[in-house]
Amino acid sequence: MRVATVAFYGCALGLLAMGLREMFSGFEENRCTMTYMFEYPEYRRIALPRRVARQYPAYGLYLYGEGQYAQDTRGLKLTGAPVLFLPGNAGSYKQARSLGSVALRKAEALEGGVHLNVFTIDFNEELVALYGGSLRQQTHFLHESIKAILRLYKDHEAPPHSVVLVGHSMGGVVARALFTLPRFSPRLVSLIITQASPHQAPVLSLDAHLLEFYSAVRQRWVGRAEDLRNVTVLSVGGGYRDYQVRSGLTALPCPQDDPSKLSLVVTAVPRTWVSTDHLSIVWCKELVLATVRAFFDLIEPGTGQFSVDPERRMAILNHHFIRHPVRVLGEQLEAPVSLSGSPKTWSEVNTLRLAYSAPKEGQAKYFLFALSSRRRAYSHFYCRSNNLSLQQEMTSWVYGCTQMNGSMCVQAVDLSFGTELLPAYKVLTLSLSELSSVSHLIVVASNLNGRQFTVECEWQRQESQTVSVPVPHVLSFGMSVSDVTLNSTGLRHTIELQHFHQVYQAFRISVVSHCKVTKADRLPNVYIMKVPWFREDSVTTSSIPSVTEISGMLHTSRPDNSTGVLLQLHTAPNCHYKVSVRTSFPRVLGQVLRFCGPVLPVYVAVALLLACGGQMSSVVRMGRPLQMSDAVARSLQPHKVDLPVYLLHLLLRYSWFQDGWSTLHLPPLDALPATSPDGMTQEGLPLNEDWPRLLSPLLYVLGAAMAFWGSVVLRLFLRLLSLLLAPLHRPSVSRDCGTLRRRTQLLLILCLSVLGWASCGALSITATFLLHLYRVLRLQMTERSLSHMLNLAPEKQTDNGTGEKEKGTGEKEKGPGEKEKGPGEKEKGPGEKEKGPGEKEKGPGEKEKGTGEKEKGTGEKEKGTGEKEKGTGEKEKGTGEKEKGTGEKEKGTGEKEKGTGEKEKGTGEKEKGTGNSKALDSKPKECNGAPLLSDSVLQDVRDDLQLHVSLSALLTLPVMLCAPSLIHWTRNLRYSVARLDPDPCWPHSVPLFIASLLLINCNTLTLSYSKTLPITSRLLLPLCVAMVTFSPLHLYRVNYFVSAALVPLAVSCLF
Repeated sequence: MRVATVAFYGCALGLLAMGLREMFSGFEENRCTMTYMFEYPEYRRIALPRRVARQYPAYGLYLYGEGQYAQDTRGLKLTGAPVLFLPGNAGSYKQARSLGSVALRKAEALEGGVHLNVFTIDFNEELVALYGGSLRQQTHFLHESIKAILRLYKDHEAPPHSVVLVGHSMGGVVARALFTLPRFSPRLVSLIITQASPHQAPVLSLDAHLLEFYSAVRQRWVGRAEDLRNVTVLSVGGGYRDYQVRSGLTALPCPQDDPSKLSLVVTAVPRTWVSTDHLSIVWCKELVLATVRAFFDLIEPGTGQFSVDPERRMAILNHHFIRHPVRVLGEQLEAPVSLSGSPKTWSEVNTLRLAYSAPKEGQAKYFLFALSSRRRAYSHFYCRSNNLSLQQEMTSWVYGCTQMNGSMCVQAVDLSFGTELLPAYKVLTLSLSELSSVSHLIVVASNLNGRQFTVECEWQRQESQTVSVPVPHVLSFGMSVSDVTLNSTGLRHTIELQHFHQVYQAFRISVVSHCKVTKADRLPNVYIMKVPWFREDSVTTSSIPSVTEISGMLHTSRPDNSTGVLLQLHTAPNCHYKVSVRTSFPRVLGQVLRFCGPVLPVYVAVALLLACGGQMSSVVRMGRPLQMSDAVARSLQPHKVDLPVYLLHLLLRYSWFQDGWSTLHLPPLDALPATSPDGMTQEGLPLNEDWPRLLSPLLYVLGAAMAFWGSVVLRLFLRLLSLLLAPLHRPSVSRDCGTLRRRTQLLLILCLSVLGWASCGALSITATFLLHLYRVLRLQMTERSLSHMLNLAPEKQTDNGTGEKEKGTGEKEKGPGEKEKGPGEKEKGPGEKEKGPGEKEKGPGEKEKGTGEKEKGTGEKEKGTGEKEKGTGEKEKGTGEKEKGTGEKEKGTGEKEKGTGEKEKGTGEKEKGTGNSKALDSKPKECNGAPLLSDSVLQDVRDDLQLHVSLSALLTLPVMLCAPSLIHWTRNLRYSVARLDPDPCWPHSVPLFIASLLLINCNTLTLSYSKTLPITSRLLLPLCVAMVTFSPLHLYRVNYFVSAALVPLAVSCLF
């Protein structure tokens, strides 16, 4: 292994580790508050019809309860509004306890008996994100559960007609799949809230059933969206802490003009403003509170059930999850408001800015701002207040005066609806052009309860407070900086980050604040990174003065690259702010892995296939394979794989090539999932993004690094495991250890075929892999045994006329002479040609004295017994006749002779040996009755070991890709499910395990004689090109290409 190779792949591994570290830990700490149960939770199982229970024995329906509520619902006489929780991939039905417990505490604090009945489904913690075969079963069971829930309310005075669904992860996808069932009535579900659900595409497409399921759901919700406009769907993504399901995948695929569908990231939810990981999004108290508040606002007081008005549902969801204004949309007051108070409580503000701190003594206070003198000079009015008590948060506080009486306003309209809630205060920005009917603005700063707070208001010119800054190039590696300095005389500034609209961009945004005068009651800074095309805003709060770093990354890309990200700064007056933007290379790598990481298994398979092809080519040229690490290192040829793929993508932009492609019925080319929110352009066509294909060389290097270091780890693992298993096996010195007889192979093929058909195809693949692994372990044990032997004879060499050592098997000698064997060489007979100038000839008719007996030809002991001859297949001649060992030619590859110790018959007689059935070896000579082995035997075993290690590394991929279906099958055995249905690995696994079984007996000697091996070695490159072309979105196709590579290789071992 060369130092340069190790250094290169070490650097590649460092880049991979840097990106993974940024992806898994390069985010804020978990700031979610844990939800707690105040009483012991109980899950009461709901009895289902016998037909349903028998058809779905692994699933169950439960009602959540605590304390007295659990006792009251023991008879299942329910009067609340039904909510059904759906767990996701490997999720537990007990995850509903956070939602149920908070809803129970909320109901206890309210009057009128309004409450929720929280149900939850047990999906047996199935890996539905990796195995799509059970998604359809979960959907049907969900339908039966909804009907069972509604039957529980049949005796209620106002029974519910629909159920609200809350789906976590894949549970949200199953909830939307309900509407694909032919017998499902859309009236049964009116509201769906999904948490970290990958609606756009599966995270890993490990089987075709998963993609078919997604295709059916998309076709129903996009193709026939008009039928589902009355169904309200809210999708919430977890942010950067959720590295399992990136938030871009949680965007709902729906028409842009559909008002009943909302997609957002949890960092943009008011009162939450935190990022959650894939599990904490279920129990994050801030998000659970927002969800429960929305549910209780959706309940009609008269019926105690959820509202059936779609507009009201959307208004309440917008209030709690998007902007959180003072009033809900439907509750906005249209009638004028009468204001009262003595003239002392009214103050007119003639300055450009107001800064007021309420005293401890309770008093009423109103501030008047005249509009007549400000309309031309200013465009907006901005005001903020940190009066955020539970009573004042939902109270109107800014009005527009329509009728004045002296210095007081007697009639006004409420303008507080546009209030936006921030972590430190609430803000309101009014456009003066929309206030033509208003003469004055009124800010209410009354503190009748004696609560202290601060109010700051000012007139603003939006143009003067907006600055554009171009972001550095993504390849600047942090060397260049874009910065801007704000001499703040205002309370809000906006910085437009130009050319920042792609997901592969990542920046470190530093905001340094400095004030000349430090005030204790100064409101803190709030920095908001707003993304105009998707609700993925992030909010950061900092004190004054401070140095704050903001992570500038995106979950989605801008489809048309027209608008950049906006950085909104809510600042303190009379302070200086310096904003610096520089590229963060580790975060760029993290973004690449976050969006392109699912493609890496394809490039690992490409590297391993090309390494296997390099070993086959080495066998064709030199008769022995390369070292595994050297083969992987030489397989790094991205130009040979990527250029054909680029060419195909370019040609498919022409209609004539598309017509030819369709005529051949070829599948469409794969690419990464679209990174825009809806995956579509303005015209409704799929987006054609070029940046993932431009990153293909980097992905190739990362995949090759994983293959390289994975092979190193595999070798170390095999050495350790063989060392542990060595005491259980007898030592062996044969390269055929661990092989199978032909009858045994045929029997195993038949048994594994029946096993895969009757149970699970992945089980057959795993069993074949273990058989091949046993062969590798036996070779490893043999290699260790031979390498520790002290009596290995040196390997003889012949000169082929060019000074090179001859390595061929069965070829004629090319050099004029052979290396001198020494004066003590064993004599062959009178008619034999002399092998060296000093070799002693035997007398005619002289018999050899017996096997194992020393000859005294020159008084020295013979040294040639058991030594392998290095002549490339030259036939030994004793009296001119060919020596025969079971009628086969002698091999010059250094194999042991298999003779049974019979005496050589003298001059002119044929030698008799037992010979190998595959290759005839020269008869071993003996010393003191023990056969001697040469170094070439050890080299042959090492060559076979290198060959089978590469095959084992290649077979590891199908085993890993099929593991989810195998796990699903084993977990359902207790329900008497003997056969996996549907089975994504059957019958596609049949060629794979047949070829793998045949390759167990393969060795470099048989491959070197194969007539089809040169063709097979050249076939692997086109297979790699096809894999990169058709497998990024269909990872299960990797198994097909591995099978297509192993089948001709197995044929090469036979012919």
